[in-house]
Amino acid sequence: MEHTLTIGKLAKAAGVGVETVRYYHRCGLLPVPERAYGAIRQYSQQSLQRLHFIRQAQSLGFTLDEIRVLLRQNDGSTCSTARALAEQKLSLVEERMKDLRRMRAELKNLIGQCHANGNEASCPLIDTLSANMRAENARDAPFRHR
Repeated sequence: MEHTLTIGKLAKAAGVGVETVRYYHRCGLLPVPERAYGAIRQYSQQSLQRLHFIRQAQSLGFTLDEIRVLLRQNDGSTCSTARALAEQKLSLVEERMKDLRRMRAELKNLIGQCHANGNEASCPLIDTLSANMRAENARDAPFRHR
């Protein structure tokens, strides 16, 4: 007979909470095991493997809807849908990295201005952010209703 786990032991083994397991049931990501009359549900190693799959996919940035698609592809039939999802995810990650590099450069520049300023009465970082806020308010002014 296959070794089975209770929901608590399954959750612990997968590194998730019991409520997460229940949520995955409601979302259709994890099948609800049958329950013998009056007995506690018992989860198989397949359930644990599926939870590990979900966690690994989440760590790569896949949403639960995308994971649902990946799980359907996990039957070994085709790889093209999974590859397309991964390529789309990679494109989003690269765009985010580009934004983060821009933010990093801008923050370094502003920090450098603060160090060079030497004047505690005015802060180049605050001045720059305030100027940007004023510019955005001026740009949005025609859209305001009076």
